[in-house]
Amino acid sequence: MNTGSDEPGEVAVVPDEAETGEGPADDGLGSRAPEFVKQRRALHLSWQVGVFVIGLAVVAAGIVMLPLPGPGWVVIFGGMAIWATEFVWAQLVLRRTKRKVTEAAQKALDPKVRRRNITLTVIGLVIIGVLAGIYLWKFGVVAPWRIKDQ
Repeated sequence: MNTGSDEPGEVAVVPDEAETGEGPADDGLGSRAPEFVKQRRALHLSWQVGVFVIGLAVVAAGIVMLPLPGPGWVVIFGGMAIWATEFVWAQLVLRRTKRKVTEAAQKALDPKVRRRNITLTVIGLVIIGVLAGIYLWKFGVVAPWRIKDQ
């Protein structure tokens, strides 16, 4: 039995919720299957396989949508949410992703970052405008595949 200690005779003690002021020790991680499913090992294993297969199908559809028209990333995260109903690793991945997205949103709202992004966007648009002007000056309004070697 692992007590969480390397020293003989020591026992790891987990503080109560009231002492730490935090939520339950498991932080809401774990299976969200109905209780009658959790009570039967074979049924719970079948449940987990079904959740995994459905989540895998949704994630695969999202991956297919990345190069094709469709909301690929949204579907991938939907598949991860399906997995997170049953698997702790998916719950942890979603928590980390939510934290990173929140941090990125806060960073994007920073005035310095906004000014930098606006400046880079304007510079990019100016470069695209100059390149389009050079193209039109040299070739006129002609589709690129109809340009003859000169």
